[in-house]
Amino acid sequence: MAGRAHKYGDHIDTDIIIAARYLVTADADELAQHCMEDGDAEFAKRVRPGDYIVAGENFGCGSSREHAPIAIKASGIACVVAKSFARIFCRNSINIGLPILICPEAVDGTAMGDELEVALAAGRVRNVTRDREFQAQPFPAFMLEIVEAGGLIPFTRARLQKAGARE
Repeated sequence: MAGRAHKYGDHIDTDIIIAARYLVTADADELAQHCMEDGDAEFAKRVRPGDYIVAGENFGCGSSREHAPIAIKASGIACVVAKSFARIFCRNSINIGLPILICPEAVDGTAMGDELEVALAAGRVRNVTRDREFQAQPFPAFMLEIVEAGGLIPFTRARLQKAGARE
């Protein structure tokens, strides 16, 4: 399924993704209403389920709070494709089940509003608008399992239930 690209530059920090004034809640739907608000006031109105964020270097730098990837995921973003991610944002994204891919060529080859398709397991980013395909490094299998399960907690619950069923 194709989604539109919402393109941003380098060093988009967690305060741009979700401003500190909204950290009084952990409600994902509430956070989604304010996602990217201080950097792109129209994002929450424009984004549709299945869309993508495409960004430059060091996406998600700043605070270590999980609110930022939660807000992105709850806004309907299918995957964030960036040139690089802040390390803690990367880990938090996997922990909450937000797909991310590092693919500088896809970022350079995408404009705001382009239609994209991402094959996460293969690490492929296809720009439908420009009829171009880019190859990212796919997730290792165990990380892909965590993301596909919806995050570390659902993944762990499922594994514990499966282990309990075998006893």
